[in-house]
Amino acid sequence: MLDFWQGAEELPIYGYLIRAAIVYTYIFILLKILGQRSISAINPLDFLFGVIIGDVVGEPLAAGDVPLPGPLAAAALIAGLHLFLSWIALKLPRFRRVIEDEPIVLIKNGKIIHEQLSKNKITVESLMMDLRLRSAIDLTEVDYAVLESNGQISVIKKSAKDSATAEDVGLSPPSKGYPTVLIEDGHVVETNLHNRTRSKKWLLDQLEKKGIKEPKDCFLMTLDEAGTVFISERLSEEQQNHILGNSQ
Repeated sequence: MLDFWQGAEELPIYGYLIRAAIVYTYIFILLKILGQRSISAINPLDFLFGVIIGDVVGEPLAAGDVPLPGPLAAAALIAGLHLFLSWIALKLPRFRRVIEDEPIVLIKNGKIIHEQLSKNKITVESLMMDLRLRSAIDLTEVDYAVLESNGQISVIKKSAKDSATAEDVGLSPPSKGYPTVLIEDGHVVETNLHNRTRSKKWLLDQLEKKGIKEPKDCFLMTLDEAGTVFISERLSEEQQNHILGNSQ
């Protein structure tokens, strides 16, 4: 009768169904005890908790001969440790940095901190995708971009770009469209330059307006369909440290 609880070599189908219902209810209760934080923001600690819990309680659902009490007790212990670490992190800010990473500035004052992109394995394409997902298609409007502890990138637009919209003042500006990368990490993307019918001389002129002599000194250059050019120069290590130092 209690085969679903103790386990059996030939566990009947109804035993697996009962186990599934017990495990689902058990995990549901654990998540309610831990709070919404565990499901609303996936940080490294929450991810570790989810992976281990899934592995521990998943085995008795697949193997009928595994007793159910052991995995449930282990899941309870893991949930207790997770709750304890979360509580410690809440009470002790210093310990919090051991569990949760500090926010990392990727763009400051419109300048891309490319060393931070490299350290955190973030490509230019990935950065631009995250900015687009946050309605920051025009890079010239971005003041700050920050990699948060849950792995998401938050965007703060420049104050002048975050006030009244064009609709508010009765204007109909042209569509900016999709920005095309012309220079990436100091290298000219010749295909994109050709597709946008721009010459190498035009590109160099745009760089010169920003005080940049050669493409290798530019980290990123984009051009949108409205003709807006965004240029972020390649910063030296000293310049990056100075910018990051001022942000702390």
